[in-house]
Amino acid sequence: MASNKINTLTDFLSKIPAIEGSVHSDTDADGMWSVQFHIDIHHDLAWQVVQELGSVINNLSLTERLPAVFYPVSPPPYLNGGPDEFLSWVIETRDKDFTPETLAKWLEGRLPNPVDDPDQWSSEEE
Repeated sequence: MASNKINTLTDFLSKIPAIEGSVHSDTDADGMWSVQFHIDIHHDLAWQVVQELGSVINNLSLTERLPAVFYPVSPPPYLNGGPDEFLSWVIETRDKDFTPETLAKWLEGRLPNPVDDPDQWSSEEE
């Protein structure tokens, strides 16, 4: 897979408020890909970001789901520490034909716009 396709997704995710640090990516020989990143759980928009990503990636349509999943990962907290440092989030494909570039387009069309403007990520709780 051309790295520019995965870079399209990693660059987009890096703009989202509450996502901090680098967005890491991985691809295998079969064309399957994943990205992993950290969300600052103390950021005012952290859980809004989790909810929006989960909604678009995991639940956009009940009848036609995207061939990708979004979920948390962590080593055992009793061995390492809490979620501030060790909770990460992964998006991975379940279909090698579903490119990271395609997912970036889906997210761009459904997440707040512009994605890097915190004011666009308003919550009903405010």
